Order: sequence, then C-alpha cells, then structure tokens
Amino acid sequence: GVLHEDLRLLLDTALPPKRKKVVLGVGDAKMGAAVLEELGVQCQTGGVVAELMRGIRLHFPALVRGLTAQSAAKAQLGLGHSYSRAKVKFNVHRVDNMIIQSISLLDQLDKDINTFSMRVREWYGYHFPELIKIVPENSMYCRVAKFIGNRRELSEESLEGLEEIVMDSAKAQAILEASRSSMGMDISPLDLINIESFSRRVISLSEYRKGLQEYLRSKMSQVAPSLSALIGEVVGARLISHAGSLTNLAKYPASTVQILGAEKALFRALKTRGNTPKYGLIFHSTFIGRAAAKNKGRISRYLANKCTIASRIDCFSEVPTSVFGDKLREQVEERLAFYETGEPPRKNLEVMKEAVVEANEVVAEVKRRQEKKEKKRKKREKRRLEALAAAAEEGAENSMMEPEENDVGAKKKKKKKKQQQPEEAEAEAEPEENGVEEEEEEEEEPLPKKKRKIVVEAEQEEQEEKKKKKK
Repeated sequence: GVLHEDLRLLLDTALPPKRKKVVLGVGDAKMGAAVLEELGVQCQTGGVVAELMRGIRLHFPALVRGLTAQSAAKAQLGLGHSYSRAKVKFNVHRVDNMIIQSISLLDQLDKDINTFSMRVREWYGYHFPELIKIVPENSMYCRVAKFIGNRRELSEESLEGLEEIVMDSAKAQAILEASRSSMGMDISPLDLINIESFSRRVISLSEYRKGLQEYLRSKMSQVAPSLSALIGEVVGARLISHAGSLTNLAKYPASTVQILGAEKALFRALKTRGNTPKYGLIFHSTFIGRAAAKNKGRISRYLANKCTIASRIDCFSEVPTSVFGDKLREQVEERLAFYETGEPPRKNLEVMKEAVVEANEVVAEVKRRQEKKEKKRKKREKRRLEALAAAAEEGAENSMMEPEENDVGAKKKKKKKKQQQPEEAEAEAEPEENGVEEEEEEEEEPLPKKKRKIVVEAEQEEQEEKKKKKK
C-alpha cells in the first residue's frame, strides 16, 4: 500500500503542477489506489489502458527521439537476462538442481538394474537354473554368472574365487555341488560370450549406482544438512525433487509436506469423500515403520512438522550445519518413546535453545577455518607473484648482460687488429689503399707485454672452443 520512493519522484517530476485534475492510466488497480492515496491523482485502470500500453510498447522507437528498434530490442533482451539471472542461485555449493537430477537418475538406475538383472537370470537360467535359488541377490547373481561361465568348467580350484564373490563358503560349496548335478542345457561359446558381456554391463551399472549414491550423500550434506540428518539423504532428496527446489519445500506448510507424493490418493479421497492419506514420501523414513499401527498418523504429522522446520533452517541459514537436524531427530525419537512408554518428551523451546548454542559454536569454528584457508590462499598468491617478479628481474638482468659481453668481445677483437696492424706496417713499405687505417696505425702505440699475454690466452681459448664446437 506504500508507494515506492522512485515512483513517487517520477510522478512528481512528470506530472504538471495542477496534477489533481489529471487522470493517470495505470495497468494495476492496486498501484492506482496507492497513487490516489499518496498523491491524490485519479487513476484509470482497465482494458483501454492495457491497449494503450501495448500500442506505446509497439511504437516506442518512433515516439522516443534517438531510439532505434534495434537498441530497443537489445534493451528488452538485457532486461530479460537480468530478470532471469536474478532467479538463478549463484552459490555453487548450495545448488539443489544437482540433487534433483541425481535422485531422478538413481530411481531410473534402480528400475533399469532390476530389469537387466531379471534378463540375466532368464538368459543364464537355461544353462544353470539352480543358481537362482542359491544366489537371490541381483548384482551378486550377475557377478557369479560372469565368474562361472560354463558350469562344466567349474572345479575345486575356482572355489576361492566364488567365496570372495558370495562372501560365504557354504554358498560357494552349494554352487559347486549344484553345477555337477544341474539339469540345465548345454550352451555354445558364442552365447556364453554374449551373456558374460551383458553381465559385465549390469555390474558396471550397479557400481555406478553406488558412486552416485555417495555423491548424493555429499551433496545433501552441503545443501540440506539438517533435513538429511533428520529424515535421511534419500528421502530428503525425494522431498526436494518433488517440491521442485529447497526454497519451494521451505515455503510449504507441514500439512502439505506430510502428504507430498500422495496427491492421487488425496484427490481420490476428496472425490469419493473417503479417508484422506496420512503420509506420502515421508512413509519411507524409519520412524513411521517403527511406530505402531495406531500411532502412524500421529508420528507422520509430527515428522512433517520437523521436516518443515529443518528445510527452512537449511534454506535460509548462511552457514548450513546439521546441529538442528540432530536435535529434531532426537525430538522425534522422544515422541516415539512417548507413544510407546508414556515418558514425557522435552519441550521444543529447551531443545532449540541448546541447538542454537551448539550451532553458534559450529558456525564460529567453520568461519575460523575459512579465514585460515583464505590467509593461506593469500600467502600462496603473494609468493607466486614474488616468484614471477623475481623471474622477470632475472630475465631483464640477463638481457642487459648479453650486450655487455658482446661489447667486451668486440673490444678484444679491436685490440687484436690493432696489434696486428703495426706489425704489418713495419713489414710492408708501401701504404695500404685505406688511408683511414694508416692514420690509425700511426697514432696507435704497441701494447705492453702483460696485455699481449692476455690477448694470446684469449685467442687460444677461442680456438679451443671452436675445435670443441666442430667436434
């Protein structure tokens, strides 16, 4: 009901001084009422205003000087991007989209592994039908079928390998005895190769499922630690997936969370005027399974309340911790004991006070660790920059030293020439064609003995270096 300051300033500057006589076209009735209350300007709403706004939007580049249709389209695109970006979560550690995808993939993998394992059972059962009763578990059956292959080749030597797979010496012995007296038909090597390759695929799928479950656990501990501590990672992920996001789950009341996943049963009960469902997805938690039949509805209602609290804590807390989830789980345990033995549970206020104290300690510890990590990262960055600066300085010094060495080499060569030139001048009577060189020879004096020795040694070193290079 309060008009925004920017809108009020805009209306004050845009409207003429006698604005009480002006009729303003506003698309929203609530905003029109707010303008009338704040500024005393009559506002008109309805279909005519919507049509006018549509026309203005269509011919906006023609109405505004200096605005082209292309720039207006760019502005609309930028506005759309900024609006969409505002809805996206930027914290990569708190993204619940990965949880939704992983729990959906986990459910799909369960169905596929079950279907494929039944196919392996049927396929390999023609050759070794007795194995189905001895090894009922799907993934273990596929491993055993891949290990055995042709049952006629199974012997006492392969008993140790069987024991490693089935984790039971009695089962391994039973498999060996059943293979000797099996009523299954013989199998060709080509069929056996196909069965083994298919079993290998099923085994790899089951191993990938285990890895995916670990990934889901780690992701839930980062995104929703309290909810996963209260009800478990898988059930919590199913609730988040069904709600669409953790934020949507936090917005739901406890009554909705209680029957989340049982919408069909709810609408059927409302249509037929029967009993509404007591629980939905939270039925898979251990608490409802442990409760007595008469207490299942009561404990599901209580658990839904605690799930709502946990999801809101996870959604709106800056540093997520599992302290509140552990405390809420203790409360549900106490309520279960109260239904069974009549022992009164603790009050919610006392438990939450304890949880707040513990959570503050945990948050302080987490912040200290983060500060330490940040300091270490800054130190590493500083060392790296110093090393880069030192390397750059060394490169500059080396580049400066190279021309100096070249100058020294050139000076030595000049000295050699100067020594050779007076000797040639003495030997030859006729002057050389180059008059400049003659003048230099006349001006230069012969080198002293020490310098001559140095020059001779330098020449010898150069000759040795040349020989080494040639070799």
